[in-house]
Amino acid sequence: MSSRPLKAAITMAIAGALSLTAAPAQAAPEPDPFVWVDLVPTYTNTAASSYEPLAPPDGWTRTDTCVPGMGYRYVNAEYLADGVVDAGKPEVLLYEGGADTSDRDLVAVGWAVKNTGQAAPTLFGETFRSTEVPGYYTLHAWIYEDNPDGLFKSFNPAVKCPAAPTPAATTTTTNTTTTAVPDWVSSLDDLDWTG
Repeated sequence: MSSRPLKAAITMAIAGALSLTAAPAQAAPEPDPFVWVDLVPTYTNTAASSYEPLAPPDGWTRTDTCVPGMGYRYVNAEYLADGVVDAGKPEVLLYEGGADTSDRDLVAVGWAVKNTGQAAPTLFGETFRSTEVPGYYTLHAWIYEDNPDGLFKSFNPAVKCPAAPTPAATTTTTNTTTTAVPDWVSSLDDLDWTG
């Protein structure tokens, strides 16, 4: 066998092996590398809250409902009411973990702005979405937990909620109305927007 076909066969084998190491077709596109520089104020102001028991108590309201793909939330009413989009002051902190708050870790941050008919705000080159929370523009950044769908996607398939406890046989139920809107959304509407 001449060396030319042998070289061609080796080259094809190497090319085939290298193609197997490429990123999977389902991988989310990487954001502009400079976005990490823009996220420095976000990290600086939220890193101390990375473990929920250390989360800032003043001005933040915790919700106890876990939303699959998002987790548990803290919402800052003061930041939300000011209507300002500031990279260093996200209005929402998202936690993942068990039903016990001592088992939760910060996975993402979010910004929310009341939709009063204005154009959707932008931050980090991303346009806020109006489809997550009725009456609000929102944007999430999964800076503490990798999101296979992308850094700024609304939901993260890797974020799971703890299994709901099985109700006891002696539990009594009352007539309640179930709504599709999570309780943290309702708490946003209950905030005093007059400042």
